[in-house]
Amino acid sequence: MRRIPVILDGDPGHDDAIAWVLANASPMLDIKAVTSVCGNQTMEKTTYNALRICTLIGLNVPVAKGRVKPLLKEPMVAPNVHGQSGLDGPKLPEPAFEVSDMDAVTLMAKIIEESDEPITLVPTGPLTNIAALFLAHPELKSKIEHIYIMGGGIHHGNWAPAAEFNIQVDPEAADIVFRGGVPITMAGLDVTEKAQIYPEEFDIIRNLGNPVAKTVAEWFDFFFQYHKSLKGYRGAAVHDAVAIVAMTNPEIFETKDLYVEVETCGDYCPGATIGDVKHVTGKEPNVHVLWNLDRDAFAKILINACASYGEVSK
Repeated sequence: MRRIPVILDGDPGHDDAIAWVLANASPMLDIKAVTSVCGNQTMEKTTYNALRICTLIGLNVPVAKGRVKPLLKEPMVAPNVHGQSGLDGPKLPEPAFEVSDMDAVTLMAKIIEESDEPITLVPTGPLTNIAALFLAHPELKSKIEHIYIMGGGIHHGNWAPAAEFNIQVDPEAADIVFRGGVPITMAGLDVTEKAQIYPEEFDIIRNLGNPVAKTVAEWFDFFFQYHKSLKGYRGAAVHDAVAIVAMTNPEIFETKDLYVEVETCGDYCPGATIGDVKHVTGKEPNVHVLWNLDRDAFAKILINACASYGEVSK
């Protein structure tokens, strides 16, 4: 089996953390590095969280700090969702290693340039680092095989009526990436809000007994408190994990190829991802949009990933 070389970029964040648990468990993926971005919390907090997650799951790869703020805007964090630390809930191990001396863009560029095969990027936070990479090293785009993004939504937003959080935090960065010419798969709200894990499945994960599974269950316990305050949620939507599963198990998704633009201006819709659903522009699709998924299959994949970190308790 060919292993896909990937760089994980995110702003952990409970769903980023669970996405990285999935990625590290997959025999299909060869994780080359982790880079942090300012999003769910400040750069210092997301970087610290990234180091602690990697320590927990035994992911011994370089971890590099990204830009401290979006390209043009001031940071916009989400403590009401993820807590003041950005990853509230269970106690995590202290980092077993230091953050890289290289910044995120420098590390990504080095890995891409030196790789014998194209690299896949998986950003599950704002697209600041990816856009900065494109601006600094446009010559490396041809060596990026694919970008799996968690962000956006064709029909609606979640942080504003028309905008999803990751895109709204840095719409200018998203615009650069969506126009960048690199193949994109978009795991937006149209599908990620259906990727819910239910409370009874929290307990299945908890009862697996290994330390990673217990931590994931406790992350769900905390994360679900936010979802319970919203209408229409039976469980916790693991948005970022969908980007990983789209890469490893594409067969569980329904998709549409659309031309998508990012709104960067205006009073009401900055950060909106506008999809040409009716194909009225005549422009070629630039985004492979995830539209629906087999929720039960998604939950099984996540449970099996947690089980891979140790023997199932009897």
